[in-house]
Amino acid sequence: MAKEQKLDTEEASAQISKLSKELENANYSYFVLDRPKITDFQYDQLLKRLEKLEEEFPRLKKEDSPTNRVGDRPLAAFKKVQHTIPMQSLSNTYSIDEIQSFDERVHRVLDWPEEKLITYLVEPKLDGLAIELIYQEGKLNRALTRGDGVTGEDVTGNIRTIKGIPLKLRTDHPPRLLEVRGEILMFKKDFLALNKQQEEDGEEPFVNPRNAAAGSIRQLDPKIASARNLRGFFYGFGEIDWAGSKTKEFQTHSQLEELIKEWGFPVSSLSQSCKGITQVKNFYTKFESKRHGLEYEIDGIVVKVDDLNLQRTLGSIARSPRWAIAAKYQPEQAQTVVEKIDVQVGRTGALTPVAIMKSVHVGGVTITHATLHNQDELDRKDVRVGDTVVIQRAGDVIPEIVSVVLEKRPKGSKPFKIPDHCPICGSKASRGEGEAVIRCENPACEAKIKESLKHFVSRRAMNVEKLGDKIIDQLVDLKLVSNFSDIYRLKSSDLEKLPRQGEKSIGNLIESIDRSKKSTLARLIYSMGIRFVGEQTAKLLARHYETLDNFLNTNEEELLNVEEVGEKVALSILSSIKTKSFSGEMRAVAKLGVELNTDGAAKIKRTKKLLDKTFVITGSLEGISRDGAKDLIENNGGTVGSSVSKKTNFLLCGEDAGSKLQKAQDLGVKIISLDELKKMLD
Repeated sequence: MAKEQKLDTEEASAQISKLSKELENANYSYFVLDRPKITDFQYDQLLKRLEKLEEEFPRLKKEDSPTNRVGDRPLAAFKKVQHTIPMQSLSNTYSIDEIQSFDERVHRVLDWPEEKLITYLVEPKLDGLAIELIYQEGKLNRALTRGDGVTGEDVTGNIRTIKGIPLKLRTDHPPRLLEVRGEILMFKKDFLALNKQQEEDGEEPFVNPRNAAAGSIRQLDPKIASARNLRGFFYGFGEIDWAGSKTKEFQTHSQLEELIKEWGFPVSSLSQSCKGITQVKNFYTKFESKRHGLEYEIDGIVVKVDDLNLQRTLGSIARSPRWAIAAKYQPEQAQTVVEKIDVQVGRTGALTPVAIMKSVHVGGVTITHATLHNQDELDRKDVRVGDTVVIQRAGDVIPEIVSVVLEKRPKGSKPFKIPDHCPICGSKASRGEGEAVIRCENPACEAKIKESLKHFVSRRAMNVEKLGDKIIDQLVDLKLVSNFSDIYRLKSSDLEKLPRQGEKSIGNLIESIDRSKKSTLARLIYSMGIRFVGEQTAKLLARHYETLDNFLNTNEEELLNVEEVGEKVALSILSSIKTKSFSGEMRAVAKLGVELNTDGAAKIKRTKKLLDKTFVITGSLEGISRDGAKDLIENNGGTVGSSVSKKTNFLLCGEDAGSKLQKAQDLGVKIISLDELKKMLD
């Protein structure tokens, strides 16, 4: 193998500049244009190369380097900083009539006749954490929370970790000073994943996506914010000093939003210009039904007078502008009755109380149960069997009990207490120091075994497609499987003992187990269910150690050198791998024929045949999982989105397609089969 040629300072500087530009262009394409140009793997490879060069040539590392997004050292506290121009809050309305009243007030203050229509800019009201970004000479200098509107907290270190936020404006002639305002939020899918991890780690779950985003930004350790997939959308301004910029001052708010999009800021693609208040009211009514399908949470729309001169004329009252309002939607809630409270046992032994309720329809979904998380949450809400409760979907995602209707509480009801023993195996259950969760202490608890196996075979873990939850339960009940490696020892004769399994079904099960052997070290690490080790951390561990033996023979000092691995995570990993049964299982799985490539696509041919093409997948695809189809598309340069939009090029459609098919047909998106996708790659 040829030895890598040593670069001189000039060559290294050129490569660092080139890599930095490629990474920032990738962030701009993904977060602002919604048209990713490279895959996550390609992005990681570029970032890894840049990190290596900056380590070799530390003096060449710039303040706005993409590598600075991983998070700086923890802070002792946040510094209080005054806003140049106060960050005002909007007046709220909750009805069509109030929107009409707003228009009438605007006409009255401007002294305009009713028939003279005003142009409004209408956009979703994002439910996140308000933020102000301050750029000096085009570089991010400071980020402040709203605070009390006059004084905010300096959270610059955490904001720098968000990939969608430019560290440097995409212009050669930036304003001398630019203050941009917007919201930091978390997508619903990332919120669900974070809460799942919180509960497994014994931490308090977040109430909703806004609470999660705010909590992440206000962490004193930027590495925590870096790991939480935060997003930013921008829509407003503080002070702007145009000196140095070749851009002429604009006349409308919407023109300024277009400009900051060019400069690298994500803005809402759902904004719309409305001529007159009738169009605004139509937008408000139609958008309400669409909001549940968005990737992020909103609670209404924002209505702004678009003309900047008119905004200045209208001015403000108290702490709110006269030229804008928040037209909110009524929260979708319903009442139902708690019929019983079950205590479920997870793979880490966590005992979770779940309210089982009379079915009720909320936000387009029928709800029958809601988690109560832990004993502290139970005590706080005081939910009891027989109670009438108010229920909603937190962040339009998770069924949540908001409150108890005390006047309807039946006489003689008693507070619910989680038992001090496991409801499945009867073993002692205890609450660890500093934890909110009560856990079963029995490592051989049947519930823990079943849930661990279900995680092991799941799509993002070892991906044993045909082994569903019911089959796992049956295999454990029949004593055919008691640990991970047993799955790879199963024979047709074993599966014949399962109820309602014919020859074809058994053949499919055996085939899916064999297919899952073509795996990666990262997937195996993640599938083992080590506390605090999620999918991303497993990838970083696999990349660092490269082989199973290296990983199993590590120590605390070496683990702390792995990106995103702190002391708590390192101790959890060591506790697992130093347990003979755990390390023995990992080795047994490898000996049974499971391939453990370091890179998930090490043996996959990569091309650019699908470059600049965005796909969405729906339905069941024959002979390949959705993750497999996603890998196939991304390995050939394409991008896979989660929802259909005008920017979607193709809908990859299988059997039992859902609502995405109808939306694709409505938008004229081309619909293709798996065979057609393969033809595109031939």
